[in-house]
Amino acid sequence: MSPAPAPDGESGPAAGVRDHARAILRAYMEKKGLRSTDQRRVIVDTFLSTADHVSIEELLARVRSHDRRVGYATVYRTLKLLAECGVANERQFGDGLTRFELADETSHHDHLICTACHGITEFEDERVEVIQDEIATRYGFRLRSHKHELYGICGNCQQT
Repeated sequence: MSPAPAPDGESGPAAGVRDHARAILRAYMEKKGLRSTDQRRVIVDTFLSTADHVSIEELLARVRSHDRRVGYATVYRTLKLLAECGVANERQFGDGLTRFELADETSHHDHLICTACHGITEFEDERVEVIQDEIATRYGFRLRSHKHELYGICGNCQQT
């Protein structure tokens, strides 16, 4: 996977995360003996420039704006590859869709999910992290990972 510049000339931490993701993917593909095709590169570049939680269908629509020949199966297999090598996280938020987000081991966030419009809001709060560590310690539990998904009605949907 050849590195591509960050979207819109972006630099800084976001570009660093994307470069790191490309390096992980490249090493994984070499280990598995997989080829880097033009279509796979377009899919990966489009995914890495996506800031939201994207479904296969949503990513396919974005990719097709660059290359109309890309098919659903190719996007599906590429997202599965990204998840296998740890570049993407698969998420299911109760709406029947599998969504993918960039895995960033340098930061952690949790999710608020609106059950009306299915909007997803990311949040970070150190107090949540501290409390969960305290609870794990109290029960003699060693945390390896976690995900917090809080379901409710967002402010916009409450007003309608």
